Amino acid sequence: MAKKVVATLQKGEGRGYAKVIKMVKSPKTGAYSFKEEIVPNADVKDFFAK
Repeated sequence: MAKKVVATLQKGEGRGYAKVIKMVKSPKTGAYSFKEEIVPNADVKDFFAK
């Protein structure tokens, strides 16, 4: 049954988006935090260029 669900999600609109995770260093403490977003596949490079 799980195979059917995965196959339907791949055909749908969810395929046009990607979850991106960027590591950001805090200027105050120097600790790293993670910034997560779901962006369209065309905008992935723009997200990391910021």
